[in-house]
Amino acid sequence: MLDFDKTGGLIPAVIQDNTTGQVLMLGYMNQEALEKTKQSGLVTFFSRSKNRLWTKGETSGNTLEVLSIAKDCDADSLLIKVKPNGPTCHTGSTSCFGEEDTAKRIQAIQFIAQLEQVIQERKVNPAEGSYTNFLFDKGINKIAQKVGEEAVETVIDAVAGKLDTMKGEAADLLYHLLVLLAASGLELKDVVAVLEERHKK
Repeated sequence: MLDFDKTGGLIPAVIQDNTTGQVLMLGYMNQEALEKTKQSGLVTFFSRSKNRLWTKGETSGNTLEVLSIAKDCDADSLLIKVKPNGPTCHTGSTSCFGEEDTAKRIQAIQFIAQLEQVIQERKVNPAEGSYTNFLFDKGINKIAQKVGEEAVETVIDAVAGKLDTMKGEAADLLYHLLVLLAASGLELKDVVAVLEERHKK
């Protein structure tokens, strides 16, 4: 049960992108808005300026699909995780709080995690025609050789100032390093743990 009386009938609802973890906006809900949100699957607020229920995106089409709803420990605020359909802010930004660069960094990190998951999956369940499985079949020596080759090519482009091609070489290096870790029975989190321990010093 939520304590609507404690906050005068309206409780704050923090809207968070379920994929990136980025906070998108803050709105207010009364009991009716919350019930409509649950029934429709789209975030609906009580608009204090319009004095009525307002479904986010009802005009722009940039709706917020509800994936989960959680209350805080005092039962007087909500955290709603969503799948946004387009930018959330009326300015056209992803978030009403800005931080576009932060969102992109989070998305990049999450993609690396997804790529590692695919690589680990290929190790357990080989797929026909998969380059990753080709590398696994060749063994540690071949994979390590590819890591070395891509590292050298990345360095050469960096020294030459060839940033466009360097990005491609760095992508190849990162991918092959993930394959090498998987082939060695390690995961990226094992490497991150070492970095975290060093950071403490």
